[in-house]
Amino acid sequence: MKVRYKGALSSHWRWNIILAATLILLTVLVFTRDRKSGIIVAVFSICYYAAALALYLYFKSRILREFVAFSSRYGNLQEQLLRQIEMPVALVEPNGRVLWMNDKFSALTGRAENYHKAISQLFPELRTDQFPVNAWDKDISISYDRKDFRVHIQRVSINELLDELNSLERIGSETNFLYLCYFADETDLRRLARENEEEKGVVGLVYIDNYEEAMERVDEVHQSLMNVLVDREISRYFSDRGCLARKLEKDKYLIVLNQKSLAQLEEDRFQVLEEVKTVNIGNDVGMTISIGIGQGGNGFLQNYEYARSAIEMALGRSGDQAVVKNGDQMSFFGGKVQRGEKNTRVRARVKAQAMREIILSSDVVLTMGHRITDMDSLGAAIGVYRAAVTLGKQAHIVIGEETSAVQSWVNLLRESKDYEEDLFIDHERAIELTAHAGAAVVVVDTNRPSMVECPEILTRTQMLVVLDHHRQTTEQIKNPSLSYIEPSASSACEMVAEILQYFEEDVRLKNLEADCMYAGIIIDTNNYVAKTGARTFEAAAYLRRSGADVTRVRKSLRDDMTSYKARAEAVRHAESYMGAYAISILPAKGLVSPNVIGAQAANELLNIIGVKASFVLTEYDGRVFISARSIDEVNVQVVMERLGGGGHSNIAGAQLSGVTPEEAVAKLKETLKQMTEEGAI
Repeated sequence: MKVRYKGALSSHWRWNIILAATLILLTVLVFTRDRKSGIIVAVFSICYYAAALALYLYFKSRILREFVAFSSRYGNLQEQLLRQIEMPVALVEPNGRVLWMNDKFSALTGRAENYHKAISQLFPELRTDQFPVNAWDKDISISYDRKDFRVHIQRVSINELLDELNSLERIGSETNFLYLCYFADETDLRRLARENEEEKGVVGLVYIDNYEEAMERVDEVHQSLMNVLVDREISRYFSDRGCLARKLEKDKYLIVLNQKSLAQLEEDRFQVLEEVKTVNIGNDVGMTISIGIGQGGNGFLQNYEYARSAIEMALGRSGDQAVVKNGDQMSFFGGKVQRGEKNTRVRARVKAQAMREIILSSDVVLTMGHRITDMDSLGAAIGVYRAAVTLGKQAHIVIGEETSAVQSWVNLLRESKDYEEDLFIDHERAIELTAHAGAAVVVVDTNRPSMVECPEILTRTQMLVVLDHHRQTTEQIKNPSLSYIEPSASSACEMVAEILQYFEEDVRLKNLEADCMYAGIIIDTNNYVAKTGARTFEAAAYLRRSGADVTRVRKSLRDDMTSYKARAEAVRHAESYMGAYAISILPAKGLVSPNVIGAQAANELLNIIGVKASFVLTEYDGRVFISARSIDEVNVQVVMERLGGGGHSNIAGAQLSGVTPEEAVAKLKETLKQMTEEGAI
C-alpha cells in the first residue's frame, strides 16, 4: 500500500530537504576558495544525503505504523472516556430516537446500549417540541426516579461530517442536526435551595378585633380567664407550627416565622381564626382576630412593613380574616361570615370632623360615586353636597350614564328650584374644575379607582376623601386625605347620615334629599332585611326627622310590569346547585337596567328554604353582570372576588367580559365547587 505524508508532517520533511540543500551552496563556496577543502565538504555532503535518505526510507513505514496505532488507541480512549464520564449522556435524533448512550445513561434508565426508541418514553418532559430550534442549546428541568435533573440539550451539526465522507453525498442545502443531552443531577442542589427558601424570614401581626367590646360583656372575675384562654389559643396554634408568638399589647401579637411555617398556615387556611371564636366562658360576644403576614421583602424590616399593610387591609375588610402580602400581591383567608355592627361611634365622630376641615379648606367640592349610579351612590352624594353647601362651599355631583334606577330621582333634583342648574356635571366639567388647587373630591360608595365615575380627577387634587361601606380589595384609591371605610355599615347613605349629625353646623336636609338617602338605605338593606343594625335604624330615624316620607319613597321605587315579569321569570327558572346555591339567568330583553332587576331577583331567591346564597346573571352593555346575595351562612363577597368583583359579605357582584351568560354560569359553578373544596366558603 502506497502511503504519503500530508499536512504538518509533510511540511516537516520538506523543510528538512530544503535546509539540507544549503550544504550544496556551502560546498560551492568552499570549492571556489580551496579545491581540496571543497572536495572534503562535497564528500561529507554526499554522505549526509545518503544517510538522511536511508533513514527516511527506513523509518517511514515504522512512523506511519506508529501514527496509525496511536490514532486507533486515541479513538478508543476517547470513546472509553465518553462512556465512563460521570454524567449520563445520550445522542438523540431530531425525531427523538436515541442513537447512542454512555454507561451512566444506561445505568440511570436501566436500558441496554442497543436501545433506540424515543427518549420521551423514558423522560416524558423531553418531547421533540422542547428541543432547541432557534438556539444552539437549552436547559430543561425534569424529575426521574426520585431525582431532579437539569438536562442540557445541545445541537450538533452533522453537515461537515457528511461533506468529508467520500462515500456519502449530501442532497440539498438543509442543515442536519443531532442533539446531545447531558443529565446533570441537581437533587442535592434543589433540596438545599428549597431548604434555603423555606428558612427565609417572615413577619406577622395578630390583632384582636373586638377586645374592648368583648371584655365589656364579661364581668371582672372572668375577664382575666377569657384573656388567658384567648392568649393560649393564639400561642399554641403558632408554636405548634414552629412560629414565635410574642404579645406586644393586650390585643396585639408579633409573629416571627419562616416560609415553611407559613405554608402550613396557608394549608390549613389559618384555622386559628375559627379556634379563637370557640373560647366561651358564658360570654355572648366572642373575640375575633385579624392576621397580617409580610413576606418576600428584603429582610425582616421590609416584611414588617408588609405585615402592617396586610393587617390594615384585614381590618379594612371588617376583620376576622388573614391577609398575606407578598410584594404587591395579597392573598386572603377567612372572612367567611359577616361580623357584627360596631357600637362605638367615636370613629364616625373623628372622621366627620376631619371631613368638615377638608371641606372648609376647599373652594369647590366635587362628589361622585361609582359608574352605573345606583340609589345608595346618589343618596350619599346628595348628602355630601348638602354638607358642603351648608359650609358655604360651591358643590357639584359628577354623574355619567343615568340608569333607570336613578333617572326619576335625578330629574326631580334637576327640576327642583332649590338647586342650581349645574348641580350635576359631566366628566369634562369635573376635570376643568379640578384644575384649580382648591378643589376637593369626595368619593362615595366605592373604594376602587377603576369603579369611580370619573377616575381622571382622582390624581388632580390634593384633597381626596373616600367614604364607603364595601370591604377593601388589593385595588385601592391611592393617598386619600381621608379614608373612612366601614364594612359593618349597611350603606353609604347610612354612613353619610351619621357623619352629618356630627357636624358642628346644623345640617338641614331638604325633603327630597332625605327621601333620596332613605331610598338608598332601603335598597341596600332590602327593606331592612339584610345587613341592618342599630345604627342603620338610627340613621333612618335621622332622615325621617329631616323630612323623608316612607310613602313617597315606596311609590318611587315601584317597578313597571315588564321589569316585574322579568324578575319573576328569573325566579321561576332558577336552578339549585350543590343543594345550597340558587343560580338563574335574567332575560335582559326589553329591560332598561337589567342589572338592577337582577339584584332584585337575587333578593327574591333568598326567600326559598335551603338557599344559602343566590346568584342572578344578566347580560347588559356587552358584559355579564352577576348579582350575589346571602343572609348569613355564606360570604358572597369572597366568591365575587374570585371572579374579579367584590362588595359585602351578603351583598356583592361582579362583571365578566368576553363570555356568554351560560359560560359565566359554568365559571361561577366551578368557582363555588373549588372554594367549597378548599374550605374558603
